[in-house]
Amino acid sequence: MNFDTVCVHGAKDPHNNTGALTVPIYQSATFAHPGVGQSTGYDYVRTQNPTREPLERLVASLEGGREALAFASGMAALDATLTLLDQGDHLIASDDLYGGSVRLFDALARRAGLKTTYVDTGDLTALRAAVRPETRMAFIETPTNPMMKITDIQAARAALPERILLVVDNTFLTPHFQKPLTLGADLVLHSGTKYLAGHNDTLAGFVVTDNLELADKLRFISKTVGAPLAPFDCFLLIRSIKTLALRLEKSATNALTVAKWLANHHRVKKIFYPAFYDQKSQEIAQRQTTGLGAMISFEVDSEATAKRALEKVKLILYAESLGGVETLITYPCLQTHADLPEARRLALGINERLLRLSIGVENPEDLLADLKWALD
Repeated sequence: MNFDTVCVHGAKDPHNNTGALTVPIYQSATFAHPGVGQSTGYDYVRTQNPTREPLERLVASLEGGREALAFASGMAALDATLTLLDQGDHLIASDDLYGGSVRLFDALARRAGLKTTYVDTGDLTALRAAVRPETRMAFIETPTNPMMKITDIQAARAALPERILLVVDNTFLTPHFQKPLTLGADLVLHSGTKYLAGHNDTLAGFVVTDNLELADKLRFISKTVGAPLAPFDCFLLIRSIKTLALRLEKSATNALTVAKWLANHHRVKKIFYPAFYDQKSQEIAQRQTTGLGAMISFEVDSEATAKRALEKVKLILYAESLGGVETLITYPCLQTHADLPEARRLALGINERLLRLSIGVENPEDLLADLKWALD
């Protein structure tokens, strides 16, 4: 089946004898055994649940993986992934990265004995130079958050020794526009809260892999720490993924319209969006993605302009998140990346003039009218 058809029909309840079109919410924490040493396949909700299982199979299918695990949040999924490493192991990460991931690497992971080196993973020379004998994982965002830098996943895989796990955060593009496993990634992560859920009404995270040994280790971690996604949230994700392709296509079309408008606005000095990549990055994007996505970052002429825009928007909502049907505007220096040291933040370009848009599914004329009002 094609991707959009899998989105609609890919989650099936194997226990359905009613004809119900949707997977029900099996709101049960524990399950009775038919006999001693026997199981229905479900024992306790930390191990598996009949609502979570179809969702995990659906997400694995969409990413082209063999196994997916649903977690209570994207950060829980990332934390479980880091738990695959041992004390003293070294991690390479994209230098421009979601602030919450940096917080986890620099605080909790460091306390657990993991060491992190941040590099521009799109620079293969820098990526190779960061490898140490104890390096066990490379964590990549592409496009990055919020500067929209791109990494050639296939080239990054080829540049790294085989022992190093390549992990790609695919939150921004989703499997609708990018499938990192087919490009050499060992693990794919999602903040399912964003485009997969798509309605700003639930937290979720996913790890997808083609490696059954890694999947077994992750299931042990999830079961042990109690981080899986609850049945009701699984139900919401299954519902939302039915419209994933439709939402992504509409949001991406809107985003291109908005990006072109912003690029010609007198108060916008820089724009960070795939349509404005340099030639090399555009070639990479054309090779490894099938769409531009719906995230736009842009720099305006002054801090005052940025703050005025945040105060003046009416239809567009000033909020910290992305990937929903509503268009959101975020101020990374005070929100998503507020915990980064100032010098590091500014070196990345995350200054007081930078704004980030997550474009939704509204009529683009209304979005442009709101931006015109906010920026003029």
